[in-house]
Amino acid sequence: MRPDDGAPNKRNCDQKFRVREFREPNWIFNRDMYVAVGEMWKWIDKRPWTDEQWNEYASDPNLRTFAAYYDHALAGYYELRRSDASSTLSQRDEHEGEVEIAYFGLLPDFIGHGLGGALLTSAIENAWAWAPTPSRVWMHTCNRDHPNALNNYQARGFKIYKIEEGEPADH
Repeated sequence: MRPDDGAPNKRNCDQKFRVREFREPNWIFNRDMYVAVGEMWKWIDKRPWTDEQWNEYASDPNLRTFAAYYDHALAGYYELRRSDASSTLSQRDEHEGEVEIAYFGLLPDFIGHGLGGALLTSAIENAWAWAPTPSRVWMHTCNRDHPNALNNYQARGFKIYKIEEGEPADH
């Protein structure tokens, strides 16, 4: 997604939905939400991480974490990751200056209630608002994600960039 894609950032959710950013790193939240949200979708790449690894990850200045609440109950989260040469998170130089919606999802009790679109809209808005303005905002999906995930992404302006065949890589 590029700035000129004209993405329809629409919120289809009532006033009970709120998203708040963690101003200070909270590795326990990142870890616990990764497990709670990712369990259903088989997110396993960070499962063996130690507390020290989680702390280092969540403390990176190029990672921002947001919590979503519905009617004051924790409903989901997302992480934004800026690709930057100084980041301990950067893995690919070709993405420098871009923001990835790295992890994104709802807790199981909140799936199917129309909150995914509002959560993604918040992620997109916060990614584009992260100064300096990124050259691109992107995310990945696979066939293990929610059946409506791709439709949600495309409804908000994302375009398919690449399709890979075979077993999906772990998140």
